[in-house]
Parts: sequence; C-alpha cells; structure tokens
Amino acid sequence: MLAWRRVSPRIKYSNPSFGGRRYTYLAFMRIDQQKCVACGNCVAICPMGAISIDSVKNRAYVNADECVECFTCFRGMSMERLNPTLVRGIRRLLKVFRLRFDPEPDVCPTSAITPDELAWPRIVRRAFSDPIVTHESTGVHGRGTEEVKTNDLTNRVGIGEAGYVVEFGRPGVGVRFRDIEKMTQALAQVGIEFEPKNPVTHMMTDKKAGKIRDDILNEKILSAIVEFKTRIDNVPAVLRRVDEVSKTLDTVVAIGVATRCDQSGGSALDAILNEEGFSFVRGKTNLGLGHA
Repeated sequence: MLAWRRVSPRIKYSNPSFGGRRYTYLAFMRIDQQKCVACGNCVAICPMGAISIDSVKNRAYVNADECVECFTCFRGMSMERLNPTLVRGIRRLLKVFRLRFDPEPDVCPTSAITPDELAWPRIVRRAFSDPIVTHESTGVHGRGTEEVKTNDLTNRVGIGEAGYVVEFGRPGVGVRFRDIEKMTQALAQVGIEFEPKNPVTHMMTDKKAGKIRDDILNEKILSAIVEFKTRIDNVPAVLRRVDEVSKTLDTVVAIGVATRCDQSGGSALDAILNEEGFSFVRGKTNLGLGHA
C-alpha cells in the first residue's frame, strides 16, 4: 500500500572525490544577445520563471541562479533561423503603423536559445531536472529513481518494514540541495536507512548522518526524491519529523510511505496512518509479473 500527503541522453556527473574524471558538457543555458529579438516566447515556456525580458536592452536573458538546466526552453521550442537584424527592422516598421510581428508562441525565430558549457557542480542541475537524462548512479531517467512502486520486483522494503519517499520541489518552485540536506540530516537522527540506489544518497559524503557534499549545496534543481526505510513501528516518529522540518524549508515537500501487505491483504500501516491524520489509498499491487 502507498500513502501520500503533501506537507509543504545520460549525463556523467563524476568528479575527483567520487573516483571519476571531471566532465564538461554543452548544457549551460543562455540567450544569445546578438540574436534575441525579445519576442518573449521563451519567457512563458520556462517552468522556473528564470527567463525575463530586459526592458532597457530589449533582450531576453536567463537568470543563471534560478535556471535548473531542465532544457525545456531549448527542446520545447522550434528554432527558426531568421536574420535578427531583419526581424527587428520589420518590427520597428510595423510599430509605426501600430502593428505587431510576432512568431508562433512555440517558436524562437532567431535560434537565440543556446546551451553553453557546464562543469561540475552545475551539471548536477541538469541531471536532476532534465526528464530525458539518465542518472549515472541508477540508470533511471528524471529524478533517477523508480521508488517503492517497483518493490514487488526489487524487494527493497521487507516484511515489518516501511519504505518512504520524500519529494522536494515542483515546477515554479524547485529546491536547493541545502534544503534537502536539512531534511536528510534531521531524518538521520531518528534511525533511518537511506536507499543506496538513489541519486540523492549518491551525493552524500556521510550516509549515516545524511550529509550531502558541500560543493552542491547551493545548486538548484527542479525536484528530487529521497528514499529510505525503517521498522514499521518507527513510522510515527518519521512522519512527525518530516512535517516539522518541511515547515522550515523554502520549497514544497510531499511524503509517501509504503509497506508490504500480509497474506490476508491487511496492513500494519492502516492504524498508524489514521492515528497520524493521513489519508491513504491502497494501490500499486502487481500481479507477479516482474522477474523472479
């Protein structure tokens, strides 16, 4: 069973401290100021609101601190190659007659949206934010985990255990790793076991303490999921800790908890979740269709 309650192309991001090489990729999103004609189409398509029009320069620009490198603007818009000088001239001429020349809303008329080089640690942003990127640590797209939904196959959560997913961020909000770390360190104090096959766990320097590496703490991503498990009798303490810490974070937090049903279909979680004020549904019951 699974309960939820809201409380508030492969990229290798190896680096020297992980025993790997340092990689650089074409990924840092920017807008070519020579090409931009300030049509504003890219402003609406950015899920983080990181693109704006400079009213003085009459150009669009990317707020690099808020951009999560999701590539939505680059992949989500058709790129035409009109001459920017010609487009600006036509627009100025039509403005005299109080007419407008605007491209279709899903078009960048001059192909001004340009990925540039991205190095560690910023490459982590794209790894967690671009849904078509496969995480190096898990081989899974998006946020890099299939969560407890595949427990019938993976058997991560055993009898008498509860598996948790704590989700951070949403489009328009995002989350920085420093806020994720506040939660992971607080949870580590209540006796949990972080799931090793999880991208956030992969970024920890001390898994017992929930410590995330210092050089990525300021990196902002679209969303992330932390996974862990405990004995089922520890569920109330975990739920209360998540609720408590989430109120101090500058993001949106949701928690899910799951356990294995017994042979009669019953679940020890039912009474606990009712007592803690959670609404829940039974779901994701597979019919033995996974691998042995």
